Amino acid sequence: MRVVLVDEDAGRLALLDEALQAAGHQVVGRLDPAADLTAAVDRLQPDIVLIDVDNPSRDTLESLGQISRERPRPIVLFAKASDPDTIRRAVAAGVSAYVVDGMSPARLAPVIEVAIARFRDYQALREELNSTRLRLADRRDIERAKGLLMKRKGLDEDAAFAALRNLAMDRNLRLGEVARSLIAAAELL
Repeated sequence: MRVVLVDEDAGRLALLDEALQAAGHQVVGRLDPAADLTAAVDRLQPDIVLIDVDNPSRDTLESLGQISRERPRPIVLFAKASDPDTIRRAVAAGVSAYVVDGMSPARLAPVIEVAIARFRDYQALREELNSTRLRLADRRDIERAKGLLMKRKGLDEDAAFAALRNLAMDRNLRLGEVARSLIAAAELL
């Protein structure tokens, strides 16, 4: 697995690096928390990001949030800060695992496995939510497009739906896309 390490302490960074390599992982980047994390993730394309800081800064959490939104991947945060507000902000930023009291090499492998599993579950839920939203939007737009066809062409509901379906098949598009195109065209006229 390709790993990016982020740590402000060179000693901890070396310990993390050694433990990961001993477990068979490839450390592709070693960064200071002040570094541009989003640019590093773009450049290095890691499978997972491990951060070891005493207390995650607001800038670090914002960078993690941007990574989670635009370049989703598991993120493990080892920290000394255990206040509920910091933990809540870290989880909201997309951290897959928040481990208090630092990192020990013996705990590293199970923590990474849990973070990856949690990340995959979250991604599956996110995809399901996006799919559901798209289906609902398609259904809404198809109903609206059918209404436009019924009103402007004098068709009944079945004929309007058949016209939409035929247009979708002719253009090799999804029914929702055709409905949105028809609605946009009707709004221009």
